[in-house]
Amino acid sequence: MPLQFAYNHEDFVTDVRRSDGTGPATASPPTKFDSTIQAGWTDRMDRGLFRYHLGDLQTRILPGPHGFVAQLNVQRGLERRKPQEILSIQQEFNARQFNFNKINPDEIIFEMIKDTEGHTALPDNRQLPQPCGMVVLVNVSPLEFGHCLFVPDPSRCYPQILTRFAIKVGIESVLLSSDPGFRVGFNSLGAFASVNHLHLHGYYLDHELKIESTPVKPLVPEKGFYLMPDFPGGFLFYTESEEVEKVASAICQVTDSLVGGNIAHNMFLTRGCPPCDRTQSEEDHCARKGVRVAVWPRISCFGAKEESAFNVALCELAGHLPFKNQKDYELTTEKDVIGIIQRYLLPEDEFHRLEQQLTSHLMGL
Repeated sequence: MPLQFAYNHEDFVTDVRRSDGTGPATASPPTKFDSTIQAGWTDRMDRGLFRYHLGDLQTRILPGPHGFVAQLNVQRGLERRKPQEILSIQQEFNARQFNFNKINPDEIIFEMIKDTEGHTALPDNRQLPQPCGMVVLVNVSPLEFGHCLFVPDPSRCYPQILTRFAIKVGIESVLLSSDPGFRVGFNSLGAFASVNHLHLHGYYLDHELKIESTPVKPLVPEKGFYLMPDFPGGFLFYTESEEVEKVASAICQVTDSLVGGNIAHNMFLTRGCPPCDRTQSEEDHCARKGVRVAVWPRISCFGAKEESAFNVALCELAGHLPFKNQKDYELTTEKDVIGIIQRYLLPEDEFHRLEQQLTSHLMGL
């Protein structure tokens, strides 16, 4: 039995802030969630359970307004498990292929169980059935410190299609961390998911990303749904701790629509400031009380040749670029990055049509 990590609504951290740059950064003490993940991850690294040792990565911020965070991670490109052959966004789970029921059990750090007492009573005082747990295990081919996988009840063998539960626990994981650098992400099939067994990624990146504060335009703000007009254009949800269930449900409506339309997508969750359609005051700009959830519909890649510099997958659309080789890491410019990413974005007219469809869909619920 893996270690169980029990949590409830009281464990969510609501006072996270970014430094405004005028004084020393005041880091919040790590929460129990942070300490348990980081200690468990470091223990497995020390015990040699990873495919390679991950030390401090060379990092540089590319010059330009987008502030892309480039990192050199040659070994991940060389050593990671060969991705499975994916032929469809709705491909069924195949027990004969690699899945998270076949891992070394020592890779599991803990199972997250939410204490729902007092929060799930039905009108007649019956309790809702306890949802499945979320197993957290190390990613043996890490892209950054603390890189873990969040797998909802692995024995249920869910394919790589988001569920409301997976989205909800992804958001709650960010809220359980006091570190504004803790991120969670998801690749659909056709968007560089390499294993067709439902999982999200979580990791720490100690650099601010523009997505944390980029201006947005409201689409269905009562459902937490916004448009990110700046490159790379996508959709954004925002929630604080009280609205997680409602916003997770709205996100799932959007991702279900994308799956139904055979549209590949990436999702990225990070601490962020409240949505705003203009440049914010310094106070609001530094606030990280809630979670921003970006969803990017994109062109599907099935059996496509990988890019030599970096794949447009888990975190690249959010501005974090793990490079596979030294030359590209040193020479690639912001313009080059935009050119690579642009190849994977939907054409403007198709994106605009999708925006209208999803807005109407959410408004009608």
